[in-house]
Amino acid sequence: MCCPSATLAVWSSAWLHGAAPSDNVLDALLAWGEAHEVVTADEATADAFDLPVTGGFPAQPAQLLGALRRTGVNDARLVLPVPGDVRGLGGGGEFAKAALSEGEAVVFADHGYGIVPHHIAEGLVRWTVHPLASASPQPPEYVGLADAEHALTDAIRDSAGALQSLDVASDRPSVRAELSAHLRSRPAPDWPAGTPGRALRVLQRAEEIGAILAVAETDEPGGALSASAAVRRADALRPLSDAVRTARCAAVNEAVRVFADQANRP
Repeated sequence: MCCPSATLAVWSSAWLHGAAPSDNVLDALLAWGEAHEVVTADEATADAFDLPVTGGFPAQPAQLLGALRRTGVNDARLVLPVPGDVRGLGGGGEFAKAALSEGEAVVFADHGYGIVPHHIAEGLVRWTVHPLASASPQPPEYVGLADAEHALTDAIRDSAGALQSLDVASDRPSVRAELSAHLRSRPAPDWPAGTPGRALRVLQRAEEIGAILAVAETDEPGGALSASAAVRRADALRPLSDAVRTARCAAVNEAVRVFADQANRP
């Protein structure tokens, strides 16, 4: 569920903190593509990670894991940027541009690097390691799992009420089948043993609501009969989309935190 960056963030954290073998990390990534390769965005990053620069013969994910351990990276954080909300990307630059284009990234803020996946061909994912434009990026506001769950519930209620009042919620008899098909089509990677159950529940709920939004997007403009009504419909759904992104990040980042805390206990 969620995205390739979520899988890398959680599994790499579990591996770096001794909670998962490297083979399991690599197997989990296969949910997103049959093959994965790794490059860096520039020569300085290539030297820092001992990985090839873009244009060279790419490395394998196992080499990326080794590079993360050698460089002492252990503070993975999932970011899901959208236009108008690029918090956590460390300013502008190529990393922010790539992350915004893909809508996802893993940020290692304490070390000043980020990784962005990109599906370059059917079944092939390329991960590019970028330096952050800012050495100390301003992190997004911390949101706990409980707050993320409550925000999802509130956003569902508010969006449903707004759509009903606008009379733009279209009647689609096939919507249940469409939702089921969308959920079945989504990759379902395993998560490491020890991943917090509540984080998984929040991810599952966010995934289900994300499916509703995806189906709604295929129905544009829905039941809206005018351009202004279509705009109001989109405005009504936007808080729900934001709540889904926040919940996904909160769940993944909580899992990363738990693995780090377990490793630091005496």
